[in-house]
Amino acid sequence: MADILTPALGESVAEASIAKWTKKVGDAVKKDEVLVELETDKVSLEVVAPADGVLSAINADEGDTVVPGTVLGAVTEGGAAAASAPAPAAAAAAPAAAPAVSGGAAVDIAVPTMGESVAEGSIGTWLKKSGDKVAKDELLVEIETDKVAVEVSAPAAGVLTITASDGATVTPGQVIGSIAASGAAAAPAAAAPAAAPANTGSAQAPASAHLSPAVQRVVSENNLNPASLSASGPKGNITKADAIAAIGAAAPAAPKAAAPAAPRADQPREERVKMTRLRQTIARRLKESQNTAAQLTTFNEVDMTNVMALRAQYKEVFEKRHGVKLGFMSFFTKAVVQALHEIPAVNAEIDGTDIIYKNHYDIGIAVGTDKGLVVPVLRDADVLSLAGIEKGIAALGKAARDGALTMDQMQGGTFTITNGGTYGSLMSTPILNTPQSGILGMHNIVQRPMAVNGEVKIRPMMYLALSYDHRIVDGKEAVTFLVRIKELLEDPARALLDL
Repeated sequence: MADILTPALGESVAEASIAKWTKKVGDAVKKDEVLVELETDKVSLEVVAPADGVLSAINADEGDTVVPGTVLGAVTEGGAAAASAPAPAAAAAAPAAAPAVSGGAAVDIAVPTMGESVAEGSIGTWLKKSGDKVAKDELLVEIETDKVAVEVSAPAAGVLTITASDGATVTPGQVIGSIAASGAAAAPAAAAPAAAPANTGSAQAPASAHLSPAVQRVVSENNLNPASLSASGPKGNITKADAIAAIGAAAPAAPKAAAPAAPRADQPREERVKMTRLRQTIARRLKESQNTAAQLTTFNEVDMTNVMALRAQYKEVFEKRHGVKLGFMSFFTKAVVQALHEIPAVNAEIDGTDIIYKNHYDIGIAVGTDKGLVVPVLRDADVLSLAGIEKGIAALGKAARDGALTMDQMQGGTFTITNGGTYGSLMSTPILNTPQSGILGMHNIVQRPMAVNGEVKIRPMMYLALSYDHRIVDGKEAVTFLVRIKELLEDPARALLDL
């Protein structure tokens, strides 16, 4: 018999609560299969089976508090083999059932690991239904977590059976379906070879199986034919950009499709849609930020004349040399890093009664996506050139929009920059990305009359907003930080001369 023990919970974490058992007493388990989820005040932990066998005892119920080393339950080794022993006898007693599985055993479709501290996810929309034939590595479903979307592909070719419906909550390792890898998919083709030439025009139809839920929505709303779309995604998948690009080509047919429009009276006046896990997490974290930090925002404005002139002068040669466009984000990132060097409190965080000063500069860049706002992190921005910053931001932005960000890319930032100006925002008060102590809001560049050396001149002006945690950053430090950014942007030579 093997005990199931509470593992070490991490530095300064003394206890945890039982969140959920994934098995019950008497269930067969496999070694390293997730049995129970623990929650601490910082992270969620998974406890796995120490051996193959049968879960013979559960000593701590859901909601109980446990400490490292507590025996949560026990696994009787070898029980799984004993439980399956009668199977051959049953098969011998019912030989008529043998032909149903003679072609091969079913292959389980299991929920993959979804990242550190991610304990569960929600089933999105299945791209196939039970009984459909699928090919190996064909995309079947997306699982949404509170941070990323995880794609689940077919582990083998065969016939699909779904056991977890759309919207169901699942955990890593949970079986959500199976594939009868019996070669049944190949049989119809061999049985009717004469019909193959007649159907050659629809041979591209399986491309619809590579549509993620977001792409499926664009295709269905715009009456697109998936077989006619070019696929630029990994493994030959069609991306949302591919579908959007095809809308223009399909536009001439829109008047015919629009003829049978339904009357407005037939449309529901309200629609209730369950929030995605990402949206739920955004809501929870923003409210926690407001409840935890003493947030205050200070404003200033910056004359963008010199930065815009510098960008206009060198943007073409910059792009030819580095293969990336020269934008404003690199100038702002450089200015922020230099200001953080001078005002370290803005690059710090509070942990209990301690202040942790960060000697690294990992800048979070807020990116708006179809599913919500995410903040990937640009690592070690202080050692990057303007070109390195632009390349890093471009790569993070693309990964965010494609839903391909990893957990590591969204954790550990020390300061955040958000650019509402790309959407036309004139001014805002950003909410802190806790536990960070500062966030800079960029806004729209607007031509305004300004007094310059006693004369009124039209200048491209941008409002800047710095939200900060007043528990750790004093008003003087916040204002000085924002003024320093203003100085570096209005006179870019200062950064070059280290002034």
